[in-house]
Amino acid sequence: MAARKAVAKELTRDMIMDAARDLFVEKGYQQVSMRQIAKKLNYSHGAIYYHFKNKAELFYALVKNHFLMLDQKIEEIVNDEASNEEKLGQLFFGYIEFGLTHQNHYEIMFLTKDDEVRNFINESPMVTYQKFANQVSKLSEKQMTIREIWSIFISLHGFVTHYLGHITTFDEVKSAARFHVNMLLRWTKK
Repeated sequence: MAARKAVAKELTRDMIMDAARDLFVEKGYQQVSMRQIAKKLNYSHGAIYYHFKNKAELFYALVKNHFLMLDQKIEEIVNDEASNEEKLGQLFFGYIEFGLTHQNHYEIMFLTKDDEVRNFINESPMVTYQKFANQVSKLSEKQMTIREIWSIFISLHGFVTHYLGHITTFDEVKSAARFHVNMLLRWTKK
Protein backbone atom coordinates (compact mmCIF):
# COMPACT_ATOMS: atom_id res chain seq x y z
CA MET A 1 0.00 0.00 0.00
CA ALA A 2 1.33 3.43 -0.85
CA ALA A 3 2.47 5.56 2.06
CA ARG A 4 -0.11 8.22 1.29
CA LYS A 5 -2.73 7.90 -1.40
CA ALA A 6 -5.24 10.50 -2.40
CA VAL A 7 -8.57 9.93 -0.68
CA ALA A 8 -11.97 11.38 -1.34
CA LYS A 9 -12.63 12.09 2.33
CA GLU A 10 -10.54 12.77 5.39
CA LEU A 11 -10.59 9.83 7.77
CA THR A 12 -12.42 10.59 11.02
CA ARG A 13 -12.77 8.83 14.37
CA ASP A 14 -16.46 8.28 13.63
CA MET A 15 -15.68 6.57 10.31
CA ILE A 16 -13.20 4.30 12.06
CA MET A 17 -15.59 3.48 14.89
CA ASP A 18 -18.44 2.67 12.46
CA ALA A 19 -16.26 0.26 10.49
CA ALA A 20 -14.78 -1.29 13.64
CA ARG A 21 -18.22 -1.79 15.21
CA ASP A 22 -19.42 -3.79 12.22
CA LEU A 23 -16.29 -5.93 12.17
CA PHE A 24 -16.28 -6.54 15.94
CA VAL A 25 -19.88 -7.73 15.83
CA GLU A 26 -19.36 -9.82 12.69
CA LYS A 27 -16.05 -11.48 13.63
CA GLY A 28 -15.53 -10.93 17.34
CA TYR A 29 -13.03 -8.65 19.03
CA GLN A 30 -10.08 -11.06 18.91
CA GLN A 31 -10.52 -11.81 15.21
CA VAL A 32 -10.33 -8.17 14.09
CA SER A 33 -7.10 -6.32 13.49
CA MET A 34 -6.40 -2.65 12.92
CA ARG A 35 -5.27 -3.61 9.40
CA GLN A 36 -8.69 -5.17 8.69
CA ILE A 37 -10.44 -2.03 9.86
CA ALA A 38 -8.18 0.09 7.66
CA LYS A 39 -8.77 -2.21 4.69
CA LYS A 40 -12.54 -1.93 5.11
CA LEU A 41 -12.15 1.86 4.94
CA ASN A 42 -9.58 1.80 2.10
CA TYR A 43 -6.97 3.58 4.20
CA SER A 44 -3.55 2.58 5.45
CA HIS A 45 -3.44 1.15 8.96
CA GLY A 46 -1.15 4.03 9.92
CA ALA A 47 -4.04 6.42 9.33
CA ILE A 48 -6.04 4.61 11.99
CA TYR A 49 -3.17 4.77 14.48
CA TYR A 50 -3.25 8.54 14.11
CA HIS A 51 -6.69 8.43 15.81
CA PHE A 52 -6.32 5.39 18.14
CA LYS A 53 -3.11 4.02 19.67
CA ASN A 54 -4.38 0.42 19.59
CA LYS A 55 -7.42 -1.79 19.10
CA ALA A 56 -8.32 -1.78 22.81
CA GLU A 57 -8.43 2.03 22.85
CA LEU A 58 -10.64 1.99 19.75
CA PHE A 59 -12.95 -0.56 21.37
CA TYR A 60 -13.14 1.47 24.57
CA ALA A 61 -14.03 4.61 22.56
CA LEU A 62 -16.87 2.66 20.94
CA VAL A 63 -18.21 1.41 24.26
CA LYS A 64 -17.96 4.85 25.85
CA ASN A 65 -19.75 6.43 22.88
CA HIS A 66 -22.53 3.85 22.96
CA PHE A 67 -23.16 4.31 26.68
CA LEU A 68 -23.26 8.07 26.19
CA MET A 69 -25.99 7.52 23.60
CA LEU A 70 -27.99 5.42 26.08
CA ASP A 71 -27.39 7.95 28.86
CA GLN A 72 -28.69 10.73 26.58
CA LYS A 73 -31.82 8.67 25.89
CA ILE A 74 -32.39 8.30 29.65
CA GLU A 75 -31.85 12.04 30.19
CA GLU A 76 -34.32 12.97 27.43
CA ILE A 77 -36.97 10.76 29.00
CA VAL A 78 -36.58 11.99 32.58
CA ASN A 79 -36.49 15.64 31.48
CA ASP A 80 -39.81 15.26 29.65
CA GLU A 81 -42.91 17.00 31.02
CA ALA A 82 -44.80 13.71 31.49
CA SER A 83 -46.03 12.25 34.78
CA ASN A 84 -43.70 10.01 36.77
CA GLU A 85 -45.60 6.89 35.71
CA GLU A 86 -45.40 7.91 32.04
CA LYS A 87 -41.68 8.67 32.37
CA LEU A 88 -41.09 5.29 33.99
CA GLY A 89 -42.91 3.54 31.14
CA GLN A 90 -40.94 5.59 28.62
CA LEU A 91 -37.71 4.70 30.42
CA PHE A 92 -38.42 0.97 30.16
CA PHE A 93 -39.71 1.23 26.60
CA GLY A 94 -36.81 3.51 25.60
CA TYR A 95 -34.28 1.00 26.89
CA ILE A 96 -35.77 -1.76 24.74
CA GLU A 97 -36.07 0.56 21.76
CA PHE A 98 -32.43 1.63 22.09
CA GLY A 99 -31.18 -1.96 22.29
CA LEU A 100 -33.16 -3.17 19.29
CA THR A 101 -32.65 -0.06 17.17
CA HIS A 102 -28.89 -0.09 17.79
CA GLN A 103 -28.31 -3.84 17.86
CA ASN A 104 -24.60 -3.73 17.03
CA HIS A 105 -24.04 -1.07 19.67
CA TYR A 106 -25.93 -3.10 22.26
CA GLU A 107 -24.02 -6.25 21.48
CA ILE A 108 -20.69 -4.46 21.96
CA MET A 109 -21.91 -2.72 25.12
CA PHE A 110 -23.28 -5.75 26.94
CA LEU A 111 -22.38 -8.99 25.20
CA THR A 112 -18.65 -8.83 24.42
CA LYS A 113 -16.88 -11.41 26.56
CA ASP A 114 -13.21 -10.86 25.88
CA ASP A 115 -10.68 -10.70 28.72
CA GLU A 116 -8.57 -8.07 26.96
CA VAL A 117 -11.44 -5.56 26.93
CA ARG A 118 -13.43 -6.67 29.98
CA ASN A 119 -11.74 -4.05 32.19
CA PHE A 120 -12.54 -1.34 29.67
CA ILE A 121 -16.23 -2.12 29.60
CA ASN A 122 -16.95 -2.82 33.27
CA GLU A 123 -17.17 0.84 34.30
CA SER A 124 -19.61 2.24 31.72
CA PRO A 125 -22.41 -0.29 32.29
CA MET A 126 -22.32 0.37 36.03
CA VAL A 127 -22.56 4.14 35.58
CA THR A 128 -25.53 3.73 33.22
CA TYR A 129 -27.16 1.14 35.46
CA GLN A 130 -26.79 3.50 38.43
CA LYS A 131 -28.54 6.27 36.45
CA PHE A 132 -31.26 3.84 35.46
CA ALA A 133 -31.68 2.59 39.06
CA ASN A 134 -31.82 6.12 40.46
CA GLN A 135 -34.53 7.09 38.00
CA VAL A 136 -36.59 3.94 38.63
CA SER A 137 -36.37 4.59 42.37
CA LYS A 138 -37.31 8.25 41.95
CA LEU A 139 -40.17 7.70 39.49
CA SER A 140 -41.88 4.64 40.97
CA GLU A 141 -44.87 4.94 43.30
CA LYS A 142 -43.48 2.55 45.88
CA GLN A 143 -40.11 2.26 47.57
CA MET A 144 -38.17 -0.13 45.31
CA THR A 145 -35.45 -2.41 46.63
CA ILE A 146 -32.16 -2.80 44.78
CA ARG A 147 -33.16 -6.39 44.03
CA GLU A 148 -36.47 -5.27 42.44
CA ILE A 149 -34.76 -2.62 40.32
CA TRP A 150 -32.08 -5.09 39.24
CA SER A 151 -34.80 -7.60 38.29
CA ILE A 152 -36.50 -4.97 36.12
CA PHE A 153 -33.19 -4.13 34.45
CA ILE A 154 -32.42 -7.81 33.81
CA SER A 155 -35.92 -8.32 32.44
CA LEU A 156 -35.46 -5.46 29.96
CA HIS A 157 -32.00 -6.76 29.04
CA GLY A 158 -33.45 -10.24 28.54
CA PHE A 159 -36.13 -8.88 26.24
CA VAL A 160 -33.52 -7.11 24.11
CA THR A 161 -31.13 -10.06 23.95
CA HIS A 162 -33.98 -12.45 23.10
CA TYR A 163 -34.76 -10.49 19.92
CA LEU A 164 -31.22 -9.30 19.18
CA GLY A 165 -30.20 -10.46 15.72
CA HIS A 166 -33.60 -12.04 15.05
CA ILE A 167 -35.39 -8.89 13.97
CA THR A 168 -34.50 -6.18 11.50
CA THR A 169 -36.37 -3.26 13.04
CA PHE A 170 -37.75 -2.40 16.44
CA ASP A 171 -41.23 -1.97 14.91
CA GLU A 172 -41.42 -5.76 14.51
CA VAL A 173 -41.66 -6.19 18.30
CA LYS A 174 -43.07 -2.82 19.33
CA SER A 175 -46.38 -4.24 20.60
CA ALA A 176 -44.58 -7.01 22.52
CA ALA A 177 -42.30 -4.37 24.04
CA ARG A 178 -45.33 -2.31 25.16
CA PHE A 179 -46.87 -5.40 26.76
CA HIS A 180 -43.59 -6.21 28.53
CA VAL A 181 -43.23 -2.64 29.79
CA ASN A 182 -46.81 -2.59 31.11
CA MET A 183 -46.13 -5.84 32.95
CA LEU A 184 -42.99 -4.35 34.55
CA LEU A 185 -44.81 -1.16 35.53
CA ARG A 186 -47.05 -3.24 37.83
CA TRP A 187 -43.99 -3.87 40.03
CA THR A 188 -43.53 -0.16 40.54
CA LYS A 189 -47.03 0.50 41.94
CA LYS A 190 -48.02 0.48 45.60
